[in-house]
Amino acid sequence: MRLIVILFLLFSLNIGAQTFPDRVWHSANEEEARSWQNDKAQAFREYLIDSTKVTGLMIVHKGKVVFDFGDLEELSYIASCRKSVLSMLYGQYVEDGTIDLDKTIKELGIDDVEGILPIEEKATVKDIISARSGVYHPEGYPGGMQEYAPERGSVEPGSYWLYSNWDFNVAGYIFEQETGKNIYDEVERQLANPLHMQDWDRSAQHKQGNTKISKYLAYPMWFSTRDMARLGLLMLNKGKWKDVQVVSESWMDEMLKTRTTHEELNSNVPVFEGSGVNYGYGYMWWLWQDVDDKRFEGAYSAKGAMGQNITVYPAIETVLAFKTKAAYRRANPSQVRINVAKKAAEIFEMNQ
Repeated sequence: MRLIVILFLLFSLNIGAQTFPDRVWHSANEEEARSWQNDKAQAFREYLIDSTKVTGLMIVHKGKVVFDFGDLEELSYIASCRKSVLSMLYGQYVEDGTIDLDKTIKELGIDDVEGILPIEEKATVKDIISARSGVYHPEGYPGGMQEYAPERGSVEPGSYWLYSNWDFNVAGYIFEQETGKNIYDEVERQLANPLHMQDWDRSAQHKQGNTKISKYLAYPMWFSTRDMARLGLLMLNKGKWKDVQVVSESWMDEMLKTRTTHEELNSNVPVFEGSGVNYGYGYMWWLWQDVDDKRFEGAYSAKGAMGQNITVYPAIETVLAFKTKAAYRRANPSQVRINVAKKAAEIFEMNQ
């Protein structure tokens, strides 16, 4: 009898167990995909074809593919999703003391082409990776929202949120300076290899930027859609891949802790007003806040220009990854990108 009870308990524990892909992804069977097989799924596919420029998309539920669209294998530029990837890399070096989040940029020797103002020198690494540095030096690699920046030198570091590529590019520089490691080598070591990425190509990765404007280069990244989904699945499982804790659970909590509320974000940068989504901000991750639909509770995203996205929906154990290949010179407006992230989760029938 005791053996039967033990076996029953073990079986019960495995009912909700997460599936992880090996070298290739597993597709959900008909029973596993039942909550995703409905009219909304077909309408979503038609929306992708008729109303977007998306070139590849995957929905993963409990570790198995329940929906896919387009080319999942091609490597292409993931734009600002790179920042969320860098945040994942920071974890082990923050926790072992190699990177001190409380160090100021003055202590780190950060200077730039036009100089850094005395008030800006007080910005810490923590301020940098939460987009609250108060440093509004021009970006040597465009993609921020500096058109909304206050006057330079007018705010105290840590007191004001602004999405600025100067912060994010400096975050990459600080990472390499403090660790002595190359960002792309660390993506390979910390993420690509442990997650058995199918399409990762170290030789495709290279930095870019105009050093006449700012000496801090950006670190663009090239991923496939299905490898972006692996990053999302790692995040969904609180940094654990199979039996390996790739990113510590404590750092997962730190990355996704609210550093900026949606109220402040919308006040400082009103680009999302009326979009149907309220974003807060953590450590280089966008946090879904003030949501009515239970499917979006606790959701968060890595977002990139033109249509690059990894969104994790913990409430429904789901990951979305989609991209629009930059080389095609086609882009999705911001509202379309938001619509895709909303419509994907709305396929899921909660009552199943």
